[in-house]
Amino acid sequence: MNSASDWPAQQIEQALAADLPGCRFEVLAQIDSSNSELMRRARDGQMRPVLLLAEHQSAGRGRLGRQWSSDLTFSLGLVLAPGDWSGLSLAVGLSIVQSLHPDLRLKWPNDVWWQGRKLAGILIETACIGSKRYVVVGVGINIAPRDGAGLATPPACMQELLPDLDRPNVLIKIASPLVQTIQQFERLGFAPFQAEFNRRDALRNVPVALSDGTTGIALGVDHCGALQLETAQGLTSVTSAEVSLRPLGASSNKPS
Repeated sequence: MNSASDWPAQQIEQALAADLPGCRFEVLAQIDSSNSELMRRARDGQMRPVLLLAEHQSAGRGRLGRQWSSDLTFSLGLVLAPGDWSGLSLAVGLSIVQSLHPDLRLKWPNDVWWQGRKLAGILIETACIGSKRYVVVGVGINIAPRDGAGLATPPACMQELLPDLDRPNVLIKIASPLVQTIQQFERLGFAPFQAEFNRRDALRNVPVALSDGTTGIALGVDHCGALQLETAQGLTSVTSAEVSLRPLGASSNKPS
């Protein structure tokens, strides 16, 4: 595990500042959740851009309140004003896989997969504070192998693809492109990312089941990031943040 002094803070801040002037990079040894910490700060009026890395989270979480932990966990907080928020988590995931490895794939709406196993997760939270909308983009990436006890499929990790990668290397690879992606999303929405997301979609043209019981064939996403699902009743668009997705027939405790 790295100490705070092991992180190339100046290099990371300089890379971020090129696109996001004044953005700080911070490392905390222990926190409940990096997303929660940035939201607390924002509600106290601290809305300057910051990338906050947590060495250890006591209450790390993923989408739908699920527990999620990884060995590289950080949150990027900033004020954002896109015309349409739809598809932001998909654009963030696409930025991560493009920065890291051509073999990585995406699972709608917020996971990175490798060979059918979860490698990274994304949790986006927003809050209206005064006249501004503050967004926290939380990312958790497995770098080294992790214990898969209790899971039908053990998690994947970056060192399976690139054995020499460590956490600082990964953060340096993804931080600046992530900011650029978020800024492009703010200007143009999800549409510019649609084609490449669909190319990287791990479940495109695969029979899938939704957590609400719906089944069908996943056909990728539309220009707003909505899942296109071919069901027995016809084509439907899935946008609900309360719905999860898995390959049809996969065990219920498969990473999702």
